[in-house]
Amino acid sequence: MSSKFPDHFLWGGAVAANQVEGAYQTDGKGLSTSDLQPQGIFGAVTPRVDGDSGIKDVAIDFYHRYPQDIALFAEMGFKCLRTSIAWTRIFPQGDEETPNEAGLAFYDRLFDEMAKYGIQPLITLSHYEMPYGLAKKYGGWGNRKTIGFFERYARTVFERYKHKVKHWLTFNEINMSLHAPFTGVGLPEGSSKSEIYQAIHHQLVASAKAVKACHEIVPEGKIGNMLLGGILYPLSCRPEDLLETQRQNRDWLFFGDVQARGGYPAYMKRYFRENGIQVEITAEDQQALRETIDFISFSYYMSGCVTTDEAQNETARANILNMVPNPHLASSEWGWQIDPIGLRYLLNVLYDRYQKPLFIVENGLGAKDRIEADGSINDDYRINYLNDHLVQVAEAIDDGVEVMGYTSWGPIDLVSASKAEMSKRYGFIYVDRDDAGNGSLERRRKKSFYWYRDVIQSNGNSLKDQG
Repeated sequence: MSSKFPDHFLWGGAVAANQVEGAYQTDGKGLSTSDLQPQGIFGAVTPRVDGDSGIKDVAIDFYHRYPQDIALFAEMGFKCLRTSIAWTRIFPQGDEETPNEAGLAFYDRLFDEMAKYGIQPLITLSHYEMPYGLAKKYGGWGNRKTIGFFERYARTVFERYKHKVKHWLTFNEINMSLHAPFTGVGLPEGSSKSEIYQAIHHQLVASAKAVKACHEIVPEGKIGNMLLGGILYPLSCRPEDLLETQRQNRDWLFFGDVQARGGYPAYMKRYFRENGIQVEITAEDQQALRETIDFISFSYYMSGCVTTDEAQNETARANILNMVPNPHLASSEWGWQIDPIGLRYLLNVLYDRYQKPLFIVENGLGAKDRIEADGSINDDYRINYLNDHLVQVAEAIDDGVEVMGYTSWGPIDLVSASKAEMSKRYGFIYVDRDDAGNGSLERRRKKSFYWYRDVIQSNGNSLKDQG
């Protein structure tokens, strides 16, 4: 296909500190909420005791091996790398007055290494982790004081890296707090809807304050939000299914509405009223929320369906997001439905809604890769998945959607967020480590490594429209 991607399109990949760095107590780093979730974001919260260990403690040892990994990303031609700063490397307990210099220095070295190859950083301030000290001492985002602690952290890193980082994100998949409250807002399982939405409100205010700080400190920079793009279709054309689909899509679009439009939409006020949800929103909060993001970023892995038929809903309860399967789509090994056209649809929905530039900051296929006798890894299933999704991105650009870039999830194998597995591999680069933590950590290029290199080099011209 001829390229529809703009000349300055930001091709790259995305990782998260808690899934790649390891070194979980090195150079003064404090415990994060992620460190207490050894089985992943949907697993139990487990206190750390002397002598225990989890796979994320070492992860893929990116903390020590980043020069090698950045060189591999550069070999593919990356224009951009999305990663996160581990908040606990900067403020180990979260409430310190003074930041940890060793943590700040690590990210200086990382960003300098990226700059050597002309790779632009896209940095998430909080990616599925926060200082456990804030959760334990203050009740996480349930406490209004956490807004101030986050703003101090954000201002600290903006000042430190203002000449090195021009693209920022506030909270990763901010809408996931509805499904995993400890991961998202540091609240215990079983928290009430009022408690969860109050914590979410504090996080939305903190996000807006970070946007304001970024605009002040990094005036030539851009800062966006990050949504889990869980687009839903009605299972049937029954009007009841259509209305329920709109309601469920608004559950997550609400976060984007507040961050991009500067206030709470009327439909959420009705939802709070009819469900007895009490959220304290001050006049100062309302003023703070008026500072809006520069662009919308999101993850996209799958779509789902909605029905008001309770019998069909029962079959979907085991799914993480309670999505009703679409009978017209195939699924991955993990039961995630594969829907490339859904990405084009979502891009159009978001652009129609917000009229702001969009950035696809996560998209990829988790699969079990096999090393052949000759040492090769022929991951054609991953190539096909990514190719088909990128073809639809090109179509959306042709539709008139402004797309800034695309960072595939997990360009190098990492510890999966949902269940803390290594066997669920996303990368173009294989890492020799298994679910038990065994392996040499050796890096190895997969077939998809060379495919993605060609896609970037050709600015999308090498993609094949298989429709």
